[in-house]
Amino acid sequence: MEKKLINEIITDLADELSKDKNFDEDALSSKVKNAVREIRRDRNYPVSYGEEQIMNDLNNYYSNIRELALYDYNQIGAEGQLAHSENGTSRTWKNRIDCKNGVVAFCR
Repeated sequence: MEKKLINEIITDLADELSKDKNFDEDALSSKVKNAVREIRRDRNYPVSYGEEQIMNDLNNYYSNIRELALYDYNQIGAEGQLAHSENGTSRTWKNRIDCKNGVVAFCR
């Protein structure tokens, strides 16, 4: 079931990004898988949660996972860069943690 969510996000992002001549579906796939793992870790599911319950919950965070994967994909080649300016153009990235707004851990 997790694969279904991952594949859906990869397909949606690939449709959006495929117009870019440098699009790399393998890199995108890696970023989506990592985003799912990160949200899953942040949610800190109780041991009593089964895989189906976890997947149903993760579907509620589809947009967070998608945004986090897209953020990380767009950072390829610029990891750790704090500032960049070239020919009068400068880029500023939002804080990565903003992609996880609304993702909270289960309290025990």
